[in-house]
Amino acid sequence: MRQNNIKAIIDRLSLGKISPEQALQKLSNLSFEDLGFAKLDHHRSIRTGVPEVIFAPGKTDEQILKIFERMSKSGSDVLITRTNKTIYDKIRRKFKGVNFNDVARIIYKTKAAKSPHAKKTIAVVTAGTSDISVAEEASVTIEVFGGKIERVYDVGVAGIHRLMAHQDKLKNARVIIVVAGMEGALASVVGGLVRAPVIAVPTSVGYGASFQGLAALLAMLNSCAPGVTVVNIDNGFGAAMAALKIIGER
Repeated sequence: MRQNNIKAIIDRLSLGKISPEQALQKLSNLSFEDLGFAKLDHHRSIRTGVPEVIFAPGKTDEQILKIFERMSKSGSDVLITRTNKTIYDKIRRKFKGVNFNDVARIIYKTKAAKSPHAKKTIAVVTAGTSDISVAEEASVTIEVFGGKIERVYDVGVAGIHRLMAHQDKLKNARVIIVVAGMEGALASVVGGLVRAPVIAVPTSVGYGASFQGLAALLAMLNSCAPGVTVVNIDNGFGAAMAALKIIGER
């Protein structure tokens, strides 16, 4: 439930279009709704600016469908991360206006088109093509919640001239998300070139000694470039939400 939903209930009550009892019933699930297997935090968008997001792994398709239904009915934007086309096909048979990005592995449904602020661009940069799925999780999340994205993909340190060709895009960004696996060096390079805060996302891309992203994580945590902060391995969603809050979109 969003603030405009609450205002609409109050307005209808003040105009006598609904009774106090009806208004109370509509507001009864404002804090959270207990579905037995999940307690939906309908108040989260009012409290933090961002609605609850559904993390698909570990949930059955039936649980995801039920959560999606209840969140959609409450008037919330709905976003599902780490999902797949099978779940998407089940949802779109029951609901209209549902979208799926297979690279980002995100299903989403929004109530209204967002109008991103043109002067507050978030750049999402990847070291390699193999990092794009994590980068797209960040990019699509930002776009769904109203941010403006500049994608700069496959510009890792193995061919640093590719990054230099995009310096204008980096310098115009308000926040930069850098997604890299292997040794994770790209975050330090970008951090040494720009004024904007850099959010580094280590990925699990790499050979055996990368330890599924641990090597990149430790390298990014030890970056000598000031202004670089780090989220968890493969956590494009977390980087996106941090970037949105930095630019004040949420």
